Amino acid sequence: MPAATATTVLLAELANGQEADFFALLTAKETLTTRDGKPYFRVTFRDAKREVSFPIWGDAPLAAACRDQWTVGEFFKLRATYRETNFGPQLDIRRIRAVNDEDVAAGFDSAMCLPKARVDAAVMFDELRKLVVKSVKDEAVSTLVVAILDANRETLLKLPAATHNHHAYAGGFLEHVLSVTKTCVYLADKYAEMCPEMQPPLDKDQVIAGGVLHDIGKLRELELTPMGAEYSPAGVLIGHMLQGRDILREMAAQHPIDPEKLLRLEHIIIAHQRLPEWGAPKPPMTPEALLVHYADDMDAKLQMMMATLASEPHSGPLTSSKNPLRQRIYRGPLVIAERGPGEDGGGIDSAAAGVGDDPDRLEE
Repeated sequence: MPAATATTVLLAELANGQEADFFALLTAKETLTTRDGKPYFRVTFRDAKREVSFPIWGDAPLAAACRDQWTVGEFFKLRATYRETNFGPQLDIRRIRAVNDEDVAAGFDSAMCLPKARVDAAVMFDELRKLVVKSVKDEAVSTLVVAILDANRETLLKLPAATHNHHAYAGGFLEHVLSVTKTCVYLADKYAEMCPEMQPPLDKDQVIAGGVLHDIGKLRELELTPMGAEYSPAGVLIGHMLQGRDILREMAAQHPIDPEKLLRLEHIIIAHQRLPEWGAPKPPMTPEALLVHYADDMDAKLQMMMATLASEPHSGPLTSSKNPLRQRIYRGPLVIAERGPGEDGGGIDSAAAGVGDDPDRLEE
């Protein structure tokens, strides 16, 4: 198929009813059946800021190409109309082909199709590194933590914090860890002042270093892919907590610290998820480990809640429970905007592309 000559825009910038050329990543393709047993495909295309899932009916012109030529994880150039419907956003595809060398030469970058942190990853890395140097008073511990960060800088700039549930985008690891570490600084100062009688005293260095390193094993648990990240074999079989302990021990052999401090820092890493069903071999058994656990847990869960409130269609005072938290979230009464021109999908020939939700065709 010849390349389209129209100006390329971003999928995320398309208004309801607008047709344009854009690049997108195919992130999912499911083979399903309707209530009367007829096959169809549900596909998902996305760029950095918008994801659109919709059906390709089995009797549509694009069905054969979808089945035989559309590969999940591949980037495509599409000419399509974006529509907001009662069944969610959809695309009426006019033309579609895989991205080629000409697109790359003209400026296509796969990063434009992947979600990423709002703050530049390099800026967050530098802030995290400076925070360690400033806040961790034990020079040996500070040197060890900085050495781990510096040795893995290039991967950390791209790494998500997870594959799905929270901060699951490029730079998400740094966004999460920086946020957790800032909370750890606050909690360490607060409780060191509140609990002066604690013996031994709260070790603020441990809380801060633990905040920085609690998820460091994700360097080995996750593998970067065109769609973001997936679990490595070691990630599935061992998990990030034990691998984080391995990374800490390996770097401590080059940058040694006090053995007792190393033991306590190892414990923070392997205990930060607290529960065996979450993969933790031990619960937090030191005050420092407990503070890191709750700083981590709060940041992850709040990000899930914020993402749900930002992305779920505003159709009522409560969200559905179809979110990573698996619970409904209350947002209160909403003012529903009036439907804009073109929102009824007028003038769009859905049958030409074989897409679009029809409630009588969907499976129950």
